[in-house]
This record gives sequence, C-alpha cells and structure tokens, in this order.
Amino acid sequence: MIGYVTVGTNDLPRAAAFYDALFGEMGGRRFMEMERFIAWSSGADKAGFSVAMPYDGKTATVGNGVMVALQAESPEQVDALYKKAMSLGATDEGAPGLRGGTFYAAYFRDLDGNKLNFFHM
Repeated sequence: MIGYVTVGTNDLPRAAAFYDALFGEMGGRRFMEMERFIAWSSGADKAGFSVAMPYDGKTATVGNGVMVALQAESPEQVDALYKKAMSLGATDEGAPGLRGGTFYAAYFRDLDGNKLNFFHM
C-alpha cells in the first residue's frame, strides 16, 4: 500500500551518504535525485524512501510519533541493518528483538533525528 515515504533533512549530502550506505545493504539504490530530494528503492515495483530539504525553506524537524518501518527479509537482516545504522552514526531507539510474538524489530533515529525501524514478521 505504501508507495514511498519522505523524511526531512537539513543536510542533504550527509543524509545521502547515510542512506546510500544503509540501503546498499538491502539492495536499494537511488532512483530519483533533484537539488533538494533523493529517493531510493530496491526495484521499480517496490516502495521507495526519500529524504528532502523542506520545500518551504524552513528547518526540517522530526514529527513526534512519526516513524518509518522498513521491511527486512529475516531477523538476521534486521540485526545486520541495525548494526549498520549504528555504525553510520544512528542512535538507538530499541535494540533488535521480538515484540508481540512474531514481530522482530529494531528501532533507531537517523542523523537528522527521524525515527525508523527494520522489521520482519
């Protein structure tokens, strides 16, 4: 159902380097790029993820309660992606583990403070 998700950044080159490295671990690559916007996906028929400098010219801020969930192929991939995010400077919001029986997830904030998770069910 989700076509793509966009989070804000105040430093597009820094965000791009973070997500290039992180999404490279998932087979993702850039598929669209403009002056204030970059988008990644793992295929033409897959959902996308993008970062953008706000078009209104104001500072990007983090939405309280907003989170982007990124589907992984296995619990092992959740672990590896979480470890990769941490190595790239992300901050921990919940180490990998089972939550609610069969929902395996790890939570983190990117370099701009946006909350994301990797999950597998």
